[in-house]
Amino acid sequence: MDRFSPATLHRVPAAIRRPDYDRTMVATGIVHLGLGAFHRGHQAVYTDALLKDDPRWGILGVSLRSPDTRDALQPQGGLYSVSASDGATLQRRVIGALTGLVVAPEDPAGLLRRLAEPSVRVVSTTVTEKGYSHDPATGVLRTDDPDIRHDSLDLTHPCSTLGVIVGGLRLRRQQGLPPFAVLACDNLPANGHTLRGLVVAFAELLDRDLAKWIADEVRFPSTMVDRIVPATTDADRDEVRAAFGLEDAWPIVTEPFSQWVIEDNFGGDRPDWDGSGAQFVRDVAPFELMKLRLLNGAHSTLAYLGYLMGCQTVAEAMAEPALAQFVADMMREDVTPTLPALGGFDVAAYRAALMARFRNPALKHRTSQIAMDGSQKLPQRVLGTIRDRLALGLPIARLALAVAGWMRYVSGTDEQGQPIELHDPLAARLRALANDVGPVAGRLAPALLSVTSIFGSDLPADRRFTIPVETALDRLLRHGARTTIEQIVRDGALI
Repeated sequence: MDRFSPATLHRVPAAIRRPDYDRTMVATGIVHLGLGAFHRGHQAVYTDALLKDDPRWGILGVSLRSPDTRDALQPQGGLYSVSASDGATLQRRVIGALTGLVVAPEDPAGLLRRLAEPSVRVVSTTVTEKGYSHDPATGVLRTDDPDIRHDSLDLTHPCSTLGVIVGGLRLRRQQGLPPFAVLACDNLPANGHTLRGLVVAFAELLDRDLAKWIADEVRFPSTMVDRIVPATTDADRDEVRAAFGLEDAWPIVTEPFSQWVIEDNFGGDRPDWDGSGAQFVRDVAPFELMKLRLLNGAHSTLAYLGYLMGCQTVAEAMAEPALAQFVADMMREDVTPTLPALGGFDVAAYRAALMARFRNPALKHRTSQIAMDGSQKLPQRVLGTIRDRLALGLPIARLALAVAGWMRYVSGTDEQGQPIELHDPLAARLRALANDVGPVAGRLAPALLSVTSIFGSDLPADRRFTIPVETALDRLLRHGARTTIEQIVRDGALI
């Protein structure tokens, strides 16, 4: 069967939306670092919708590690499909916003030259939490990170996200060009502010004058991004092939819901994403905190506890009545009271929408995928809520069970005694700690709590936190996830 390509685009069924602009006239105005499924199902869709009226904002997609996405999409001329379904309705479209695809390690110096092109005014990132070379508990740059050490000695061939950004900015400064805006689109607290601090800290390792120029001149708008985009499966490819009559090597399958809230702080020209549904605001922080704690916190909780219950997808986990009730109770009773005022925003309706989205049968979002990189995600998604509740003197039983679910997950085996494949930057350390102490809550919980890059120094010293976590972990180890969740739903606590 023929592939998606500019030459076969006319064969896409007429009912399916295709690019309504001349792709040969699209210039590269955005360089995106981290060309994964989420970017192609979210920011690239917003950008595609504005190119008919403003073709200056095409996207150069950069993979920082693997060539897989480039190898899949380059024969297709960068074209790919997006299918969005809630189980009842289905929307399909073809995205043409990518002007090129680059694999950074193949030509890092060439990537820096692309960043220094005058047409580039925005550099955006979706590199996941682990891609920022920072301590997720403190937000501080990890100067011992191997990529950071490499780039601090040779910025002409960067291999870190921060090195690529600073290398591009340094080259623009040397050429007398204005800086590009740096747009973080990952789930980090105050992601623009956090990325700014990391970029400046890294630049100070190289050149204090450069660091001061970046601090003074470069804008780092914060964002809140929201769309569930599972990893593509072979079944997705088969379904898209049947619908389009063409082969799409890497289609996107997602949900209809999409939200993008952006701090209007670019210091110059920017894409009119608000014309394609994004929302520009003065302060993103309240929206970001709501999403991190409600959606992402609930997602991680469903992933760990659902996996332990034998659920392969989030939809399967939500089909477990006790687990679904547990997550609803946690969002309503534990998380919502820690959120700031949102100016009339209906948080109850948002929670209800989340529950419906989690139940979406069309999304095969695997619990094992969401469970990846938990050491980087837990501080932002769950531990911040715990700290706020402890400061207010409020109980944390449900949140403690979420943390205990992560601990049980990283211990190495599931409830059937089968090994759990752990994907995490700290996997070796976490597995070694668990193996050293064995599956006994009184030893396992303190061992994992000793990882200060996750828990800091405050939580492991606070018995209001350690006792509920150890109690929850003990219940999970002794009685299993299902019985433990049923008890806490019934009693509101684990006694």
